[in-house]
Amino acid sequence: MTDSSRPRVVLGVGGGIAAYKACELVRLLTESGRDVRVVPTAAALNFVGAATWEALSGHPVHTEVFADVSQVPHVRIGQGADLLVVAPATANVLAKAAHGIADDLLTNTLLTARCPVVFVPAMHTEMWEHAATQSNVATLRERGAIVVEPAVGRLTGKDSGKGRLPEATQIFALADELLVRGYADRPLDLAGRSVLVSAGGTREFLDPVRFLGNRSSGRQGFALAETAVARGASVTVVAANVRLPVPAGVEVVPVETTGQLYEQMTTRAVDADAVVMAAAPADFRPANPLDTKIKKAPGRAAPELELVENPDILAELVTQRTSKSPFIVGFAAETGDDEASVLEHARAKLARKGCDLLVVNDVSAGRAFDSADNEAVILGADGAAEHIPFGPKAALAHAIWDAVVQRLEAT
Repeated sequence: MTDSSRPRVVLGVGGGIAAYKACELVRLLTESGRDVRVVPTAAALNFVGAATWEALSGHPVHTEVFADVSQVPHVRIGQGADLLVVAPATANVLAKAAHGIADDLLTNTLLTARCPVVFVPAMHTEMWEHAATQSNVATLRERGAIVVEPAVGRLTGKDSGKGRLPEATQIFALADELLVRGYADRPLDLAGRSVLVSAGGTREFLDPVRFLGNRSSGRQGFALAETAVARGASVTVVAANVRLPVPAGVEVVPVETTGQLYEQMTTRAVDADAVVMAAAPADFRPANPLDTKIKKAPGRAAPELELVENPDILAELVTQRTSKSPFIVGFAAETGDDEASVLEHARAKLARKGCDLLVVNDVSAGRAFDSADNEAVILGADGAAEHIPFGPKAALAHAIWDAVVQRLEAT
């Protein structure tokens, strides 16, 4: 019997070999207190049997609309759901969903659901890249569904490429974000938007072993990416030396140096609706990095370090954009000094850079770095200032997207 006090999740399972990963997803959802109903396709049962799904979920499992017909499952399951996730979503399921075909219990459920719907595709690269699949994905996104970008990696057999199902923990994180945030009563306000985020800290090499760097972990940038996906956006992250799990549906472009970050951000920003510079690029780099390790020896003086200035990525993004597109958000890690307070320094930076929003972190005594929590003030070029109290970085990320969406909708 369904517990009406628990959030209700319907997990659709398509007929792909990645169906086995959905078993772990059911476990994560049920252990987090969600009531999970699994609705596989008939093909999915070739990979994982009904008994497994029933044991994991505690609910009977059917594939056809005429099973347990007195309960009208083809209507009731979708109507009662708080979230519907299809993982794996095969090319066949995506095609049926896009065209409204309802020939089994899962596709009927997709038509009756009025909750957020998430498709997590998994298929061979050629199938994912086929024009028909891409057209179906575009149609579903236009209707407000979240279609997660597949991961890149090992596929069936010896093949590798884009089309791998993200890990269960990544899919769960997205589902959890949607359920906790309560999107059932609100639109996906970044649907159809392309978002570019930078994350992490760059490294400038002195020699093959040593580098100049900073303490940025990339946690805030990845929180921005994860929450943007949950709000319907297509998200790319340019990640500088980040060692964190990649959020489901996020394309990650790894870089090391500020020069590499500059190249990727300025190139990719042209196609973005919003750009968030959450990374911490080095302001300076060694003028003459060595090809061999710097060695010390008795009596040898320490080497003198000559530095040159790196390009200002945020300022360049503002300079190169056309009119007010893309919308640009900068970050400022500041400390106060004898000349000015943290906010005074930040307001001067906002005016100097010319971005639309500036997120200000007081990093005195190392605050904000490599932490799950953060506190900030969001300054607007329009004069607005919003204090976001200390809390999870995801909460700050949502506050930033709230501010971005408000201004995008006003233009």
